This record gives sequence, C-alpha cells and structure tokens, in this order.
Amino acid sequence: MSELLTERSGRVAAARKLTRRAGRDAAGAFLAEGRQAVSEALATASGDVREVFATEAAAAAHADLLATSPVPVRRVTEKAAAGLSETVTPQGLVAVCALGDVPAGQLLDAPPSLAVGLAGLADPGNAGTVLRTADACGAGAVVFGAGSADPYGGKAVRSSAGSLFHVDVVRSTPLGPLVAGLQERGVTVLAADGGGETGLDDAAASGLLAGPVLWLFGNEARGVPPELAAAADARVRIPMRGRAESLNLAAAAAICLYTTQLAQ
Repeated sequence: MSELLTERSGRVAAARKLTRRAGRDAAGAFLAEGRQAVSEALATASGDVREVFATEAAAAAHADLLATSPVPVRRVTEKAAAGLSETVTPQGLVAVCALGDVPAGQLLDAPPSLAVGLAGLADPGNAGTVLRTADACGAGAVVFGAGSADPYGGKAVRSSAGSLFHVDVVRSTPLGPLVAGLQERGVTVLAADGGGETGLDDAAASGLLAGPVLWLFGNEARGVPPELAAAADARVRIPMRGRAESLNLAAAAAICLYTTQLAQ
C-alpha cells in the first residue's frame, strides 16, 4: 500500500478525468468501481488494470482481493474516492483499466456465432445490461454503433456486472458497412422490430437462428433505423401473448439472445 492520497494528488486528479468520455478517450482508460468489477478486471487478461484506488475501509473489507493484486493498490481518502465515483454511495474501491476496444475488422476476420449490434442505444444502463445479457447467452461481441452510449461510462460498467471484460467490444463504428461485410461472410443479420414480418418463434423453427447471427437493436424510443433494418436479412418481432404494448430494449434483447442461444 502507498501513502494516503487526497483529491488533490496528481494520480487522483488524472483518474477523475476518466469519469468523462473525453477524458477516457484521451487517456485510453476507464474506471471500474466496486468489488465485482475490480475482481473481474484483475482476473481477466482483457481487463489490463493499471492501478487500484482503495479507501482504508475498502482495503480492509477486500483485503483478500487486494492481497493478490498484480498492480499497485493506492490508498485514498473517502473524499478522493467519492470524486472517482458516479454513485450516491461510493464503494471506495476503483480500478483504472485500459480501454479494451477491438477493431470492427476483427469481427469480419472471424465472425462469432452470436453477436450484437446497437444502433443509437442511448441509455448507459441498457448498454451495460445488454453486455451482461450477451455474455450470459454466449455472444462473442457487442458492437456499439456510432452515436450509441459509451460502454465504458460508470453506469454502463456497473450495469455490465463484470461482463464488459468477457465480451469483445467494438465502439463508434458505422453499422451499415459492418452489416454488409458480415453478410458476405455468411452471417445472418436480424433486426429486432416490434412490427417485423417474422415472429421470433417462427424464426427459431425455420432455422434462421442457427447461426452465425448478428442481432441489431436500436434506440429505446425509435428502434433500429429504417435503412439498417432494410439491410437486415429479416425484421423479427417478439410475439406478444398478453396485453403489454411493448417490451423495453433490455428485456427484448434478453429474449432474442436467449432464444438464439437455444437454437445454436
């Protein structure tokens, strides 16, 4: 453990800049807060942790985790830790991790059997939840199209519950060319659409989900952009047996990805 750092220390000030996207992009790093995220980052090669900040209370509570940390663990004051947190109740344990983006070309070189493309997804909580769901369903990659929420923001990282370190992440790439490239390589591209011409159950029965598959999910309010949906191999709806008008994006993604997992 190092000397106690305050909010005025250079290291803490530099880490605090990572609470903003511009700061993250400039430094090539982001913050992962809490035991679950820090543990996954330290345990996963893609985590590429640079350093860990811990209050004295957090260091005592997580002594088992920090004792095996391969990177420096720096003690910070409660006020310094609060400046690195975007939560009402800071957990006092924060890791500085290198951004783990992979280039879109990597997906074209070796398309995964299941992947997700997000077109204009706005809510960072949904971004993290989709990452977590994709991980649970065995997806190999999640593509955050241009204009989508940053998966490395605090809320997205927390919502992913560590899955950010398990799935390849592609950021800020135009989805149109990627969709065309994947289709050329035999990937079936499906656009989730409440008004789609194909029901999810019919898609499963017909073998459409057998893979490899890229699912497209759009903005929470507007859905998948029309031009992107038109480029997909099919627009797929989730049959609604009850009286609910619709499902929120995260729930729809979970149903579509789980159904695809069963079909592959």
